[in-house]
Amino acid sequence: MFQIVLLNPKIPQNVGAIGRTCVCVGAALHIIRPTPIDFDEKRLRRAGLDYWQYLEFHLWESLEEFLAAHPIDDRHFFFTTKCDRPYFHASFAAGDWLWFGAEDTGLPEDFWRSYAANALTLPMKEGFRSLNLANAVSIAAYEGVRQNFAEF
Repeated sequence: MFQIVLLNPKIPQNVGAIGRTCVCVGAALHIIRPTPIDFDEKRLRRAGLDYWQYLEFHLWESLEEFLAAHPIDDRHFFFTTKCDRPYFHASFAAGDWLWFGAEDTGLPEDFWRSYAANALTLPMKEGFRSLNLANAVSIAAYEGVRQNFAEF
């Protein structure tokens, strides 16, 4: 249904949980290096449980390599805490690309600002930094499912 893109993720348990979510909603998972994660690591596999074998998984060596294969168009959405447009104001369609950055830094600001018209945020109470990455991906993916339920 969707393409979930993680740019430089760092925490194996998050990636495992995100992989599991991807399987459950029929999304592919794209991870763009650099990342310190060993994809054979037990923590990642444990978080993904036995779902990992069903995951459509793509590992990219660099952002440049990814962009050469998948140029950005208006169906790419960039999730950040630094914009004001709530995710529920976007219209998602099957095949859309949902981008998320590293747990500690998010998407690089100069990168997502290049596509600011498609930047989205998950609203939260004032004074809090961010949600867990796996939770953020789940919220976005299931909003896409909600909007496209007839196709699910």
